[in-house]
Amino acid sequence: MTPLSDRAVVTAIACTLGLVAALVFWFVRLHPVQEMPLQWRDSPAQQRGGLIKT
Repeated sequence: MTPLSDRAVVTAIACTLGLVAALVFWFVRLHPVQEMPLQWRDSPAQQRGGLIKT
């Protein structure tokens, strides 16, 4: 078995990186980031200082 030429290795690496980038962008486009629901500590109804109003 003869070793691969430098050109073949560089081409294979470039094709692999291009394929990975295409898959990542395709996945992100199909499933965009959705805004997370508010957590209990982030709810707008609560005021600073707790439940006791002074």
